[in-house]
Amino acid sequence: MDTGFLLAESRETPMHVGGLYLFTLPEGADEQAFLAELLDVLRGAEQWRPPFGHHLQMGPLGLAGPTHWAPDEQLDVDYHVRHSALPKPGRYRELFVLAARLHQSLLDRHRPLWEAHIIEGLSNRQFALYSKIHHAAVDGVSGVRLAMEMLSSDPADRKDYSPFSRHAYELARAERKAKREARGEPPSERELKSVGEALRRSLGLSRGVLGALGSYVRAWWSPDASALATSWTPSPQTSFSTKITGARRFVAQSYSLPRVKAVGKALDGTINDVVLAMCGGALRRYLLSRNELPDAPLTAMNPVSVRTEADGRVGNAVGALTANLATHIADPERRFRAIVASMDEGKSLLEGLGPREIELFTQLTAGPALLVGALGLADRFPPYSTVISNVPGPRERSYWNGARLDGMYPVSAIYHGFALNFTLLSNADQLDFGIIACRRSVPGVQRIIDHLEESLAELEAVAGL
Repeated sequence: MDTGFLLAESRETPMHVGGLYLFTLPEGADEQAFLAELLDVLRGAEQWRPPFGHHLQMGPLGLAGPTHWAPDEQLDVDYHVRHSALPKPGRYRELFVLAARLHQSLLDRHRPLWEAHIIEGLSNRQFALYSKIHHAAVDGVSGVRLAMEMLSSDPADRKDYSPFSRHAYELARAERKAKREARGEPPSERELKSVGEALRRSLGLSRGVLGALGSYVRAWWSPDASALATSWTPSPQTSFSTKITGARRFVAQSYSLPRVKAVGKALDGTINDVVLAMCGGALRRYLLSRNELPDAPLTAMNPVSVRTEADGRVGNAVGALTANLATHIADPERRFRAIVASMDEGKSLLEGLGPREIELFTQLTAGPALLVGALGLADRFPPYSTVISNVPGPRERSYWNGARLDGMYPVSAIYHGFALNFTLLSNADQLDFGIIACRRSVPGVQRIIDHLEESLAELEAVAGL
């Protein structure tokens, strides 16, 4: 999967993921002095953790031959950690424009594949941190974990080491080990060494995946007999299923997590069900405003992390479900029930499967998406309409060396046939949405933020809240 992100990359489709973190300065802190200290912290590693201290090492065949991560002995930290500024007083609109411009540029493959930008110039004593790293190096969950390592629930806590350092990695690794031992958990899968155990797991993997794949094929063959949505059935053509350019638009917004939880509880659904319904309702409104709402429902790729809490490795450990967004249904309650039924069917396939089984199942069921992408046909035969990814973040109010974290907005990747991406993080008592889109394919993407609020209010009315 990691190599696939490298192969899929082009000027129009950069394959990195990022985050825009919004902070408020500590009370009484001088902005210039405080930001200078943060820059020193970010740049101050003696040894860099993988992948921040590693670059791609390729042979004469490029990505077609052996490829691995190799230590970069000439890492230029000032290239990777930068200081930017908005014209004062900077608004969120200008911040999002800057984030989009930073995000649309390719990472230099001759260097470690990451950047971090401290951004000043915002009003109300706020500043921002934008960072990006190649998707071949991290998935959403591991990327958030890296970010959370620099944060603390204690505003008085001060960390004088870079989150990109080997020191930070060793501290986080020791903390995960201590928690695992305190819970009495057995060794992780990658720590199992016996040949007999490996063979047993391999046999179970085959049986489990084949059973789930059989149910998937039956749902594709007889779609009216199951609520399960599949990527093997092409999604309807919309503005989102076009070839994209390299230019991006980015918008972000926070929504109350207790509001979303209350709706889910009242309607007997999960937080993720409500999020999917918010996105489905927003997309329905957006397409209606453009007179292009299709009769068939839009679908979404909904990534599912298979990474355990004890697993601190970089790279990707993710599965995926296909969600029916039921955008063809006008009634919000019926639309919500259709989404819940679709997700329940998908989750039932994954019950009893281990992380490796889910990864393998996802690779098999995502075959059409990979094939049409490789052939340049994703805009003609879109396997999904969009991507909606819900990633767990910090459970408590967080601080970075005393600066309060106000927003933690993901900035993800889009590609041909997927011109729009929703990624969100749970952050204390809020859900932080980051929406990235092709600037040409999805005009007026900022309207989707308003549509999300309208869809949530609509669901609250259905729930009697």
